Amino acid sequence: MTAASRASAAAPDTQGAARSESRLYTITELAQEFDVTPRAIRFYEDMGLIAPARAGRNRVYAHRDRTRLKLTLRGKRLGLSLQEIKQLVDMYESPSDTAPQLQAFLGVLAAHRRQLEQQREDLEVTLDEIVQHEARCRSLLAGADRSAADTAPAAPRRRVKSAA
Repeated sequence: MTAASRASAAAPDTQGAARSESRLYTITELAQEFDVTPRAIRFYEDMGLIAPARAGRNRVYAHRDRTRLKLTLRGKRLGLSLQEIKQLVDMYESPSDTAPQLQAFLGVLAAHRRQLEQQREDLEVTLDEIVQHEARCRSLLAGADRSAADTAPAAPRRRVKSAA
């Protein structure tokens, strides 16, 4: 291997990166890739989260739109509101050194964390109550079964007629 070929092999593939950045996607391709419906993608478009270009009557999505959709779906999985997701997605496009935006987003994340921790605590309390109710029901059923066995009338005897 020559020095020139080693240098080109070690160099980053800027053409490949540029190609993927300039690639356009259809709504069907994005829907399949992210396992969402085209209607969901159109909804996110209506909410201002993505803004595809048009090629005639068809929507065409650039790499920017794909990334914004990916961030939107990630925010949705985290349970963020659309407004919070929009903040996150818009921050993606702003310079990364905007301290006020990052501080605001940290505040959103902290509030969301507190809410989720409270929900988890509420779920644990509810699960503990369910365990107590199950134990009480089992205890009552066991007592009812014993009581039924103790008080059950003896089965009536059948008289057998003698053949005499």
